[in-house]
Amino acid sequence: MGGPEVDHLISLLARLPGMGPRSARRAALRMLQQPEQRMLPLARALTSAAAAVKPCADCGNLDSQDPCSICADPRRDHTLICVVEGVGDLWALERSGAYHGLYHVIGGTLSALSGVRPEDLNMASLLSRVDEGEVKEIILALGATVDGATTAHFLADQLRPTGVTVTRVGQGVPIGGALDVLDDGTLAAALRGRRSA
Repeated sequence: MGGPEVDHLISLLARLPGMGPRSARRAALRMLQQPEQRMLPLARALTSAAAAVKPCADCGNLDSQDPCSICADPRRDHTLICVVEGVGDLWALERSGAYHGLYHVIGGTLSALSGVRPEDLNMASLLSRVDEGEVKEIILALGATVDGATTAHFLADQLRPTGVTVTRVGQGVPIGGALDVLDDGTLAAALRGRRSA
């Protein structure tokens, strides 16, 4: 086709979520046809992001500053923490514009089948944040899956002795649904309809 460099580019692009071999070939072709306008800026952005973006020590968000721009924003409600499975969920909630508190990324859900235990997730630092005393409510915004529900129940039990209010996102999140694929209106309704865990 176009030599080993092109084949390598296509194989790397095909590994991206949502990109199969055909989409990767089309993307590679478009970039190669205009490398100065498409490929070189992308290469510079990838290199820059790889060097600068790190997980926030407080919440786990990905940002080029630590604490991240959300945690460092004095306009955010620092008495609210929304617990999410992954950074994609955090970004989805931010995109909705319905939430103005802080976040905590736990990095997955408990799963007996996959062998994911509480110590495998970022839960201890959540309890530490609550122990600091400023947090009044924890919103559990975990997927409506069996593992998401199990994780939510576990966290609610762990947080109950702290006296902090623990709520779950309510209506709008379908059973089996993942937060990062829901539309903004559904996410906003889910945040507004949260309930006790």
